[in-house]
Amino acid sequence: MAEIDITERMKQLGIDHTDLEETFARSSGPGGQNVNKVSTAVTLRHFPTGISVTVQDSRSQAVNRKLARQRLLDAIESAQEARRAAEIAEREKARRRKSPRPPALKREILESKRKRGELKKQRAKIESD
Repeated sequence: MAEIDITERMKQLGIDHTDLEETFARSSGPGGQNVNKVSTAVTLRHFPTGISVTVQDSRSQAVNRKLARQRLLDAIESAQEARRAAEIAEREKARRRKSPRPPALKREILESKRKRGELKKQRAKIESD
């Protein structure tokens, strides 16, 4: 059932099995002879995005493979969401930049500039005769 869930998520995200590279290495940490002799650590890399995940949580390679796929899908999903949020923010920024200022705000800005100019004029050197 969990495998069906992973394949469904891969289809939803538009990820193909050929885009993934899976490598195995010996893990470290607890696990005794199994960890020292069997390559249970799994590194899964998605070529198009360059996202890579390494899992060595379990003593079983099969469990680590499943966890690696889940974590990789989570990472790709969050990267896509971040990209979408950045695009929306960029569009909003451009929209705000292009929209004209309200007349009341423009008057207020011009008034503050006029006051600032008058203040600076008062700082001018006084000419003596």
